[in-house]
Amino acid sequence: MLYRADPWLHVIAGCMSSGKTDELLRLLRRAEIARRRILLVRPDVDDRTPAEYAESRSKARYPSTPVPRQQPVRILALARERDVDLVGIEEAQFFDSSLVSVAETLRQSGRHVIASGLNTDFAGRPFGPMPQLLALADEITMLSAICVVCGETATRTQRLVGGRPAAVDDPLIIIGGFDAPAVETYEARCLRHHEVAPARSARGVVADGD
Repeated sequence: MLYRADPWLHVIAGCMSSGKTDELLRLLRRAEIARRRILLVRPDVDDRTPAEYAESRSKARYPSTPVPRQQPVRILALARERDVDLVGIEEAQFFDSSLVSVAETLRQSGRHVIASGLNTDFAGRPFGPMPQLLALADEITMLSAICVVCGETATRTQRLVGGRPAAVDDPLIIIGGFDAPAVETYEARCLRHHEVAPARSARGVVADGD
């Protein structure tokens, strides 16, 4: 059963291209069948699709509401205003650390919470509020992908800038991307083929661009 008598926090985590959004949307559609009142939110910095819906790589869609990444407390007001009993949080890693207390407040208020996001960033470091959410979760779905280099199981997100590995001191979140189109790309990689370039500052290069 997806639902239980007591509210719970379910965290879906994994690297790029591991199917996190598809899994989240699958659970939300299942919740619809159970006639649950649902709110799906995502950070306003995620502009890959129009603000009114979240979309997976398989083109699955679900209505969503953008929330400022530094103000996840707004999720509480939205949940109350819309009288929902399940809150989905897409791209949870982009929200600031206060998302953890928001998720706890939602759970304590009797609402179910499903949060999905990258557990590590492009350098393999714990990403945003995800480590704490994972520690507090009642249920965890950890997903993997396929390494684009060797075809083995991938658990890391590779950031490439101009076709080369990003530097360890590059900005964690790049709003709007680089000036040139398609300069920045992301891939799923296994641990062996995951690469992070030395700090730009150590090479005498300004970290935020050429």
